[in-house]
Amino acid sequence: MAKKAIDTPLGELTLRKYEPPRLDDERELVRKLCLSMGVLQPGDSRDVVVDVLYVLLKADGLLSAKEVEHAVIDAREAAGVPMLGVAPSNIRRQLLRLRDIFLVEKVKNEYRVREDTTLIKIFEEHVERYYLRSITDRVKEYLRAADKVFGKHK
Repeated sequence: MAKKAIDTPLGELTLRKYEPPRLDDERELVRKLCLSMGVLQPGDSRDVVVDVLYVLLKADGLLSAKEVEHAVIDAREAAGVPMLGVAPSNIRRQLLRLRDIFLVEKVKNEYRVREDTTLIKIFEEHVERYYLRSITDRVKEYLRAADKVFGKHK
């Protein structure tokens, strides 16, 4: 039986467009941000990543994973949402996911919003300028190659 090759992407980025943001509900704003950046799937009830990012956005300075965990539990209690996904291992996994999309960084076993700067600056400098560009450049390489192979180059 032949082995099936697994196509593992070198990088991927999901971006979604929603209605303009409302500023009257902080948790909902962070939830839409997570949906917009692809770290939360539409209709997903396992939304602890929202509270992880919310806690880091509200924090003054660095937080340990344990501090993030406790703050997430407090935030979920205050919001009246179920305590799904609050296990320490899952909190660490969500921190890693936020690091993977450049929003959060780890500094000596503690976490904060990347470079302690604005989210828009992080997005423009790290996601838009470098990560998204590298992805679109590679997609264009595939498009050019397909045009060449299938005789569509002019």
